[in-house]
Amino acid sequence: MATAVQKITLSASRDIPFNKLVLSQSNVRRVKAGVSIEELAEDIARRTLLQSLNVRAILDAEGQETGMFEIPAGGRRYQALELLVKQKRLAKTTPVPCVVREGGIAEEDSLAENVQRVALHPLDQFRAFQTLRDKGLGEEEIAARFFVAPTVVKQRLRLAAVSEKLLEVYAEDGMTLEQLMAFTVNGDHARQEQVWEGLSRSHNQEPYYIRRQLTDGAIRASDRRARFVGVEAYEAAGGIVMRDLFQHDDGGWVQDPALLDRLVNEKLQTEAETLRGEGWKWIAAAPDFPYGHTAGLRRLVGETIDLTEDERASFDALTAENEALEEQYAEADELPDEIDQRFGEIEAALAAFDNRPVHYHPAEIAVAGAFISIDGEGALRIERGFIRPEDEAPVEPVTSGDGDAPRTAGSDSVVHGAVITVGGAPTASETDTPEEDDAIRPLSDRLVTELTAHRTLALRDALANEPNVAFQAVLHALCLSAFYRHASDTCLEIAAKNSGFSAQAPGLAETASALAIEARQARWAKLLPENSGDLWDALTAFDGGNQTALFAHCAALTVNVVKEPWNRRPDAFAHGDQLARAVDLDMTAAGWRPTVENYLGRVPKGRIIEAVRETKGEHSARLIEHLKKADMAREAERLLIGAGWLPEPLRLAQNEMEVDAPIGEAGEAEALPDFLAEDEDDTQLEAEEERPHVAAAAE
Repeated sequence: MATAVQKITLSASRDIPFNKLVLSQSNVRRVKAGVSIEELAEDIARRTLLQSLNVRAILDAEGQETGMFEIPAGGRRYQALELLVKQKRLAKTTPVPCVVREGGIAEEDSLAENVQRVALHPLDQFRAFQTLRDKGLGEEEIAARFFVAPTVVKQRLRLAAVSEKLLEVYAEDGMTLEQLMAFTVNGDHARQEQVWEGLSRSHNQEPYYIRRQLTDGAIRASDRRARFVGVEAYEAAGGIVMRDLFQHDDGGWVQDPALLDRLVNEKLQTEAETLRGEGWKWIAAAPDFPYGHTAGLRRLVGETIDLTEDERASFDALTAENEALEEQYAEADELPDEIDQRFGEIEAALAAFDNRPVHYHPAEIAVAGAFISIDGEGALRIERGFIRPEDEAPVEPVTSGDGDAPRTAGSDSVVHGAVITVGGAPTASETDTPEEDDAIRPLSDRLVTELTAHRTLALRDALANEPNVAFQAVLHALCLSAFYRHASDTCLEIAAKNSGFSAQAPGLAETASALAIEARQARWAKLLPENSGDLWDALTAFDGGNQTALFAHCAALTVNVVKEPWNRRPDAFAHGDQLARAVDLDMTAAGWRPTVENYLGRVPKGRIIEAVRETKGEHSARLIEHLKKADMAREAERLLIGAGWLPEPLRLAQNEMEVDAPIGEAGEAEALPDFLAEDEDDTQLEAEEERPHVAAAAE
């Protein structure tokens, strides 16, 4: 005979007045965590009590019910109700839904209620938030109802908006939450699925790599062009900005580079039209000009417009305040935040007085021009008052420098009066070395030219700070001309020749050397007379220190150690090495370091491995041997930070760079990131201002 299945009897439910309930000491929850009592009380006030309390009758000494009930499970809900009663938002006698338990162990009931609870899967929460928004609730309202920041709601809604195919992968634990977060950068579901399909067969599934794949081809919103146009203007024109809600993204990524370039050119055109009203003969506009674009042009000095009475009063007041604060806090170890902020405000206000407008004579404006570009911060840069050689008054034949004014690739639009040229920055013609080319081949001619352009600038700057060496270098060149026929043993182009660079290395114009030379040139231009006929008397009035410093500057401008395939000058390059040793040239100190852009991404894999091996040792080199070219270049850039490694064109010929003894195979080497280690299966004038004679000249 079959045994009958015993039926289960559920505990009875009752509505018990709140004032008949008390907390039990049998509740196993001791650690406070999660939603606060105040937030839970507000939630109950909005939605009422959604879950009954678990209670047991309190018995007297004879085992009879006293009419009171204790709560072993549901203590936080009771405390929230208690808070509402204290706030007089809930009556003391309000019936509270309760499940009345009999028998068993109270502590067991409390433990079971908490242990058997299953937390909501994050994806269910994301979708629930999306459902609430679809039903009309705004992000702010959802955040208020669930006591989270609006940013959290935005993040969860963004996660719910990922491709449904990828959400299912995440639901089945085929993807981590961090990976899912990375996919929110780009809202294109087809692109998301394409990237995941490509990564699903690879070990490299790191969130950062997913973001890189999804933003490939986009432009950082921090790019100077995007900052110049403004992200708001770009979006108003129909552009899309990809943003990362889970990491600092520096403003996001501009998804349409062509639209951005069009907006940049349009804004430059507008600024040029405004500048045309000043009467300039020509205006050249471009996002960026190559270094040396003003070579061969004469710069008008102009007259700086004096301060007005109000401006002078403001300048004096700011100066007095700054001096008073410096005196007051001279002994302070740390400035209060408000004082530190005020110092910054005063400094910015005083700096504005240094950039005074300059007045030019109308006759000069009629034959001169201006350059309009974008500076490194994304602000408009206007360089006024340049005269091309062909626009100089035909007084008598003179030997000019390079002759032709620089031109920028772009379209010429002739307007009444000025010729406005609007174009883009030069484009590189060289492509990267093929991925499969792993042999150590000679460096490309263009790369050697770019690297030695960096060296030329650094050598010029270093020579300008060594007047004695500069004197000797020029004397050496003059002696070669006077006593040795057809000698070419000098790298100084003394014949008033300041050559530009045929190849524009990335970031050349923004290097410390370039900025120092530019600032020094501007300083001396202000000190020298406008009329060349007055130059001799002016130089005679200079003391020996100023003459020496000016001589060094002029001599340094003639240095040229750029190696070009069509310009073979072995004797000049040998002299360049002598000069570099004389001024203790250190390209690392000059600011050059190997990056993907300027070297590592431009050479074969064998060269990359060789650089890491020289600096970090054989073990580190072996760690990156299996990587693909792009990953190898990026990892090598990280490994070489601070190592002082230089490629051959930047080293001294007879004194190769000495590095510490490389780490042997038995020693410790810098480990690769986990995702790379697991990929083995995949096939400016500061130095000058320190000199008293230059400081005196500036005054």
